[in-house]
Amino acid sequence: MPNPTTVLRATAVALAAALAVAACGAGSRVPAQSAAEVACDFPAPPQPVTVNVLAYNSSAIDPFTNTMVKSCSKNGVTLNHEPIDFAGQVQKTTATLAGDTGTYDILETYGFVVPQYASQQKLQPLDDLVAQFDQQYGLSEINADMRQALSYDGKLYGLPMQAQMYVMAYRKDVFEQLGLQPPTTFAELRDVAAKIQQAGEIRYPVALPLLASSDIATAYDAALGSLGVDYVDAATMRPNFDRPEAAQAFDELRSLQAYMDPQVTTFDQPRVQQQMYNGSAAIAIMFSGRMNDLTQASNSRFAQQFAFAPPPSVAGGDTLYNVLSVDGWSIPANAEADPGLLFEMIASSVSVDASRASVPAAYPARDGIVTAESSPYAAAAQQSIGKAPPAEPFPWTSRIANDTRATVADVITGAVPVAEGTARMQEIAMQILAEYQP
Repeated sequence: MPNPTTVLRATAVALAAALAVAACGAGSRVPAQSAAEVACDFPAPPQPVTVNVLAYNSSAIDPFTNTMVKSCSKNGVTLNHEPIDFAGQVQKTTATLAGDTGTYDILETYGFVVPQYASQQKLQPLDDLVAQFDQQYGLSEINADMRQALSYDGKLYGLPMQAQMYVMAYRKDVFEQLGLQPPTTFAELRDVAAKIQQAGEIRYPVALPLLASSDIATAYDAALGSLGVDYVDAATMRPNFDRPEAAQAFDELRSLQAYMDPQVTTFDQPRVQQQMYNGSAAIAIMFSGRMNDLTQASNSRFAQQFAFAPPPSVAGGDTLYNVLSVDGWSIPANAEADPGLLFEMIASSVSVDASRASVPAAYPARDGIVTAESSPYAAAAQQSIGKAPPAEPFPWTSRIANDTRATVADVITGAVPVAEGTARMQEIAMQILAEYQP
């Protein structure tokens, strides 16, 4: 089994593309009352303080949020966190960072958007606070590459909590019955899906989160990255949507449609989970933070039949159809509460005890915590980490992903021809990049 530290360094912390990179959707399955209680030893402030925390609900994020709220609501400090889905979090993040003052004091962020917000000076750098509280909360034990993933221009803007990568879940009973092996390429995935479909019990065996308003852009970037192509050639500042691989990525994704529910562009990750829960799908590829839910007998009668593997590559080779996102906590530059107080709260939520308590729902940022004994999908996740496409840690990346998302959806649904779609995307990206030209 690969060492997580080694493979993370080997990929230089590959991140996802599209604002939906960490779009694990709504639907907490980790109740607040089961949150861990850990040390959160800040001195009582001179006046009562209310701290508002913005983080979307998912099984991988909830352990950290719930632990923070439970452990740090004391000494005259009240933490508030309202349940919200990913789309709502994106909207509220934009709104709270827009003015001189904001609604939220602590934000859940991820590596893909940090360059954009940091370049706009909307987040507070955390390096001095890390040095101040390192010994108290063991912050030097957080994986260095995950810290780099939440940095921009040499400064840390997010304290890492956990990583998420694509993992493939499949029904081992179905595979065994039909003599199938987990697919390692899209060609093999189509072959396996066709055989399951032909067996007659599962009409649409493949489930992918291709929600047109978010996940579909992540899926396209994962396919393009597996083919070895970035959105932008950073050396020349030229978009790559006019390259043959840009069209190939669309063709490969569209080739799976015969094996997916016709309404797939309305499916986010919770909807994909539901297909696996009820047995209407036999193969799903989504973020690792969704895997533990599949193993819960309370969610599905097939819980004992789910097995896990790395996602396939699109066309062979070592780079998988994959995204890797590092999630963490940031402090808005316009937050009014004492930064030291806020930092102690986020540091406590990623402490050793908090990180251990998050497994197997999450893949925490501290080395050595996720093992085959502690997580049923650990082996698949660790293999997946080392074979994700490389990062594009630039302020323009998330903007291009957002502004091309509607075109990606139109092409995948067949509303727009591939050639027309890639031409549109090239034009959109060039207009954005023009703003960053010297």
